[in-house]
Amino acid sequence: MRRREFIALLGGAAVACPAAVRAQQAPAVIGFLDTRSSDGQASRLAAFRQGLKETGFAEGENVQLDYRWADNQADRLAGLAAELVRRQPAVIVTSGGPLSALAVKSATTTLPVVFGVGEDPVRLGLVASLARPDGNLTGINLFANELEAKRLALLHQLVPAARRVAVLVNPVDAWNTETTLRDVGTAAGAMGLQIQVLRASTAHEIAEAFAAIGPERPDALFVGSAAFLNIRRVQLVQLAAFHRLPAAYTFREAVEVGGLMSYGPSIADTYRLMGVYAGRILKGAKPADLPVMQASKFELAINATTARLLGLSLPPSLLAIADEVIE
Repeated sequence: MRRREFIALLGGAAVACPAAVRAQQAPAVIGFLDTRSSDGQASRLAAFRQGLKETGFAEGENVQLDYRWADNQADRLAGLAAELVRRQPAVIVTSGGPLSALAVKSATTTLPVVFGVGEDPVRLGLVASLARPDGNLTGINLFANELEAKRLALLHQLVPAARRVAVLVNPVDAWNTETTLRDVGTAAGAMGLQIQVLRASTAHEIAEAFAAIGPERPDALFVGSAAFLNIRRVQLVQLAAFHRLPAAYTFREAVEVGGLMSYGPSIADTYRLMGVYAGRILKGAKPADLPVMQASKFELAINATTARLLGLSLPPSLLAIADEVIE
């Protein structure tokens, strides 16, 4: 072999070897902990994967997602969080409310964590401040809980004759229930509304709550922003229709399946941003250097067909500010 050919061969090997090593590297692992089950999560997970894609990562190619679902059983969260921590993933993502984030925070002070919560993460004790999380956690504040009073006002505007409103909460999610009942109770008092509290933490209990409404039926239904209730949107919409109850929900997903109205953040955009933050951490960013992002896109959606079926007229003032009116 001539000297020039031998040198070229060596050069080619030097280029090929690093590429071969990269091809053999195992994909980065993202742990994913949610308080709920996987039911009804497809569109949200698709948005999360889109955020990962925007930062150069694709599930099944250079990243692997390791899911843990608590099935709305809060007592399972600590064990599931510990399982993920033992696997030592590159980052852990939590969703479904603050309970999953708090469980992971208790399980590790070193692994990076990206959360999605509906209320102030500083008040929850997840981060020191929004601008400087100062620890191993950062994420997205959806502002879903902070909008409860506004959502009730919009429902009252749509159903001005309402005097008694049923408020559905999930007692397992204590943080969320406390915030909902406090804020909605205060707003209802200012509007002269009477509140009837319904509690449900399983699909069976949701059915029981509706069955127990009794002869003093409410004039409208307010569904709290608890993560479990959001996932049960189809069941809730069907029961509200059966009982002919005008109902308000947090996310547009409920209106898309026949719910009357919703007001809240864009859940798809929230999960996309969670994916972006997870991707940035995989590229070397530290959670302490990533400020907590706050939802800035809020949507008012109204289902005009459902309104007609309930005999409701849509006020021009609401139509003027609605982001979407579904026919």
